[in-house]
Amino acid sequence: MKTVLVTGAGGYIGSVLVPKLLSKGYKVKAVDRYFFGEDKLDKHENLVLIQEDTRRLKEEVFANVDFVIDLVAISNDPSGELFEEATWQINHVSRVRTANIAKKMGVKRYILPSSCSIYGFQDEQVDETATTNPLTVYAKANEKAEAGVFCLADDSFCVTVMRQSTVFGYAPRMRLDLAINGMTYGAWKTKKLPLMRDGKQYRPMVHVQDTTDVMCLLLEAETSKINGELFNIGSAENNYQLGPLGEMVAKAVAEKIGEDVEVEWYGDPDHRSYSVNFEKVEKTLNWKAKWNAKMGAQDIVDKLESGELQKNTQTITLDWYNELIKWHKIIKNAEMYGGILDI
Repeated sequence: MKTVLVTGAGGYIGSVLVPKLLSKGYKVKAVDRYFFGEDKLDKHENLVLIQEDTRRLKEEVFANVDFVIDLVAISNDPSGELFEEATWQINHVSRVRTANIAKKMGVKRYILPSSCSIYGFQDEQVDETATTNPLTVYAKANEKAEAGVFCLADDSFCVTVMRQSTVFGYAPRMRLDLAINGMTYGAWKTKKLPLMRDGKQYRPMVHVQDTTDVMCLLLEAETSKINGELFNIGSAENNYQLGPLGEMVAKAVAEKIGEDVEVEWYGDPDHRSYSVNFEKVEKTLNWKAKWNAKMGAQDIVDKLESGELQKNTQTITLDWYNELIKWHKIIKNAEMYGGILDI
């Protein structure tokens, strides 16, 4: 039985990946600060929860680990801009540090889930050989992390980087601050779909189930096919212009709820625009994405209708970080002698 160490295991993607790994017969060491709670991962005999900051991981955590999937990240542009120093520390420095420790401790394979956002603005469709153009702290830190781990690849340490499209779909640690997810919730709740101007920008999307399927395939793939390789993760079908995407999601939600949904524009035009080629991952791993925007949106509506999914502060990443910081200050000021009332 192989052991996979997953960082960021309690997050949006991790809360889908970890159960999938366990169902496939892996042991999992799940590393996270668990800002969003440990309850997002169900207990399992082959699951070990490790509450630790990846900036402080010790070598012994990597003992008897076969593979590392380094999901940890400050995970969106608004958070990256507000917590700039932490984003550089976590998204870049800690992941390179984790890869170095993993190699030293005899881990066989290291997978870095990065982001297609590092393409920034592009006039033409891009593949893995394209020049990058990161426009945000989040994207720039991902680019630095990629460079820092690729140089570690050799015959005994397999390194693979996944440039993920913008992820969507339901997860136990749900995020409603992602494009399709947020559109879907707004359309369901208010019968109006919020869409950032001007709708002409291209953005590739990938469902959380699809990208975690790729992670599992990369654990099993022949080393010669993936070592030192970069893969864009997504599909041609899910390369969308945001205007038509919004209309598609609005129609999908309307079909589910039996009411009209109106697109409602907001904000300044988003200058990130990139269409991505995904032929390399499809050919190398014999993989095809199974989900599209309509399927993902309607699945989220089902969860909302059933009450399984509800919007709260935790479902908006930046809001929850700010909430934790607020209460941290309150508790620090109120605490005396190691407690509040009980001391």
